[in-house]
Amino acid sequence: MTKENMTTNHEGSTGAEMGPAEIQAVIDRILAHDEAVESKSSAAAKPPAGDGPTGGAPATWRSRAQALSASAQEHSEFDGDQEDLAERHALRRVAGLSTELEDVTEVEYRQLRLERVVLAGLWSDGTAQDAENSLQELAALAETAGSEVLDGMVQRRLKPDPATFLGSGKAQELKAVVAALGADTVIVDSELSPSQRRGLEDIVKVKVIDRTALILDIFAQHAQSREGKAQVELAQLEYLLPRLRGWGESMSRQAGGQVGSAGAGMGSRGPGETKIELDRRKIRTRMAKLRREIAGMKPARETKRSNRRRNQVPSVAIAGYTNAGKSSLLNRLTDAGVLVENALFATLDPTVRRAETTDGLGYTLVDTVGFVRSLPTQLVEAFRSTLEEVADADLILHVVDASHPDPEGQIAAVRTVLAEVDARKIPEIIVLNKADAADPFVLERLRQREPRHVVVSARTGQGIDELRMQISTSIPRPGVRMSLLVPYDHGEITSRLHEEDAEILSLDHAEEGTVLEVMVREGLAAELEPYLRHE
Repeated sequence: MTKENMTTNHEGSTGAEMGPAEIQAVIDRILAHDEAVESKSSAAAKPPAGDGPTGGAPATWRSRAQALSASAQEHSEFDGDQEDLAERHALRRVAGLSTELEDVTEVEYRQLRLERVVLAGLWSDGTAQDAENSLQELAALAETAGSEVLDGMVQRRLKPDPATFLGSGKAQELKAVVAALGADTVIVDSELSPSQRRGLEDIVKVKVIDRTALILDIFAQHAQSREGKAQVELAQLEYLLPRLRGWGESMSRQAGGQVGSAGAGMGSRGPGETKIELDRRKIRTRMAKLRREIAGMKPARETKRSNRRRNQVPSVAIAGYTNAGKSSLLNRLTDAGVLVENALFATLDPTVRRAETTDGLGYTLVDTVGFVRSLPTQLVEAFRSTLEEVADADLILHVVDASHPDPEGQIAAVRTVLAEVDARKIPEIIVLNKADAADPFVLERLRQREPRHVVVSARTGQGIDELRMQISTSIPRPGVRMSLLVPYDHGEITSRLHEEDAEILSLDHAEEGTVLEVMVREGLAAELEPYLRHE
């Protein structure tokens, strides 16, 4: 098609009426349209990842992981200054940075080279989409830990190979992919036994870690409080203990040379203690010390919790999958200003904030650690004291990322952990968050599946008022009705009734004092008996 033919009919004008700039604009639009059609047709012709017996790597793993939010705006005005986030980002990670320093600024700005990783997983049950979602989540975990995901592969296999996890042929294929891409780490989407990890490393010739080690590494990076750091270290040591490895003669702690037929020098005969045994003993000693420290921190948390129980302050726990928006929701409800980041397990330490219902009734909001599929058992045990905040709550706000590809899987994973900490009997409200980015059909499906739900967006504020109303009607309210006459010289009693644990139904002023109709809790009712009004 020539330029003259293209310009003969453009919005009712002829080529003579169009200037050179307009003609060029028409050409650019046509070329851009042709390129879009070609890319769309090539994408449609490409087979989906994971459909075959060995699967493949979707192109999205080379961009942003699907489990992370695609929203360009992460924070709202309710999130505060986010000074903690700036501190976390102070250690900059740079893709392609050489390990040899070429400029002093690499030290000054503390740049760190991104690990280049390849993902591997098994498709044993479920659908191909389930296997792909699991690997997408692993990619998000890897990005959060500070790595660059280069590729990923899924093998269709009924059960893992006992020696190398993947089959021998797929392990060799993985080795070729690692060599071609220049990767330095392989991350497996499952928990590997020590022998499987060693066998796979011997084939691919680079470091191999599993999903559990990756999650523990993220926890180690993000723990801030003394208790959180101790809990993470304990979980890491429990994971490391059966996986210690030795390297030949360096494991021996026996001294002396080879003398005569005895095979050892004088003073060195006997079994001795190998280095791996010494390391195991040190790890067990450190684990015992950490358990004592965590047990010593428990009374302080119990004291705060018992004070709330004694004052009968209702407790609302925010639980949910990691990166579902729990901290954003806490900031929206209480202006807490806690750290919000588009990353998995961004906040680990529990945060307790005070809040009020629309009619002035006080309660506490507790933001807890996020959950994930196959959350390591070591973490559940180490964070049990933290998860007890959920078990002792009067109401659970179960936050779900409605824009995630598999929100039902998230709900099931969270409820599995809640059952492990005996929290399944507590009343639960499903909070379908990120409604501004979710598919309306997915929202309707979740509404039909979960009868007690609220659709919200912590970023835009959609549905927050409805959520407040749901909390107000769901938490325990004062149940003792009293008619009081408080003398004017006992104004502290009237002031006390205006606090968060009492509800004033009516207030009037008589000659003898203030007449009140109130709803109070049982503990306060005993204190108010001297002021009962007798008709």
